[in-house]
Amino acid sequence: MKVMNVGIMSREDYKNRTIAIARGVYKPKPSEPKVWFESIKSLSQVLSNENQELLKLIVERKPQSLTELEQISHRKKSNLSRTLKTLENYGIVSLTKESGKVVPTVQATDFEVKFGLNTAAY
Repeated sequence: MKVMNVGIMSREDYKNRTIAIARGVYKPKPSEPKVWFESIKSLSQVLSNENQELLKLIVERKPQSLTELEQISHRKKSNLSRTLKTLENYGIVSLTKESGKVVPTVQATDFEVKFGLNTAAY
């Protein structure tokens, strides 16, 4: 079980947080999320039921290429590539090249979500 700590914060609050960190005004705690979504909706799009099933499939079947994943998931390679690239951008999967093939590996199987109405505490 690999737990990923994610947060939800508006784009404006995230921008202000980043500026505060850059200025040295705010130092993030080690327990704070490293991955942020701008809304619950954006989180639910990335971790949709379909994408959760894809992640489970990768964990259970350990495909050694996108072609193999295409066959076992019954999803088109172009759709898989786009979805996996998004998941990789959030650190949920890694895509490594081995012998000319792209091999997906799940980096996070469980998620803890942090959000609140008072996000401007920095």
